[in-house]
Amino acid sequence: MARPKQSPRHAAQYVELPPRGPVEALVYWRNAARSGAALGAGLVLLVALACCSVVSVFAYCSLLALSAAVAFRIYKNVLQAVQKTNEGHPFKWLLERDVSVSAERAQALAASATAHLNAALHELRRLFLVEDLVDSLKFGVLLWCLTYLGACFNGITLVILGWIALFTLPKAYEMNKAQVDANLELARAKINEITAKVRAAVPLGRKTESDKEK
Repeated sequence: MARPKQSPRHAAQYVELPPRGPVEALVYWRNAARSGAALGAGLVLLVALACCSVVSVFAYCSLLALSAAVAFRIYKNVLQAVQKTNEGHPFKWLLERDVSVSAERAQALAASATAHLNAALHELRRLFLVEDLVDSLKFGVLLWCLTYLGACFNGITLVILGWIALFTLPKAYEMNKAQVDANLELARAKINEITAKVRAAVPLGRKTESDKEK
């Protein structure tokens, strides 16, 4: 039976989505139930952190998890006694799983973190010491905008908004990639045009050839 004709928006639902990693699959809503659960759990945790201290949230969450595990263990033991079965520990598959971090994995994570930290330090030194005037001015505008952002929201509120954006913006971009890319290209071209004019007007914004060779 032929599939009925759909509008472009509904037809996009039948397009085969590209594969994603486990984290990207959550962000891009490859499985709506898992993504919804992750979004909801994260929001509950962040709102709890906004209302209570970190110690209280950690203690209550740990106590809730422990209570659920104890209740489930007792329920399975009673069920096995009534049915006269011997299924063993209900969390045996978790107890037998290897959760240790290998030395190779730890070294790889440490090397990656060190590389990112060094790159950030070099970039901050370049911006604060005005190696390139235009880049430092753009960084100053960004910091100035952050002062207004900080006046309107506190840190945990920004984290909550970022968490919501993490589960909405990537999917919205994937669904409207062509239009967003076109607008971003126009904005990028305009920014590059303004930057070129500023660099031409301000000699300090350009690196000399001798500086580049160094």
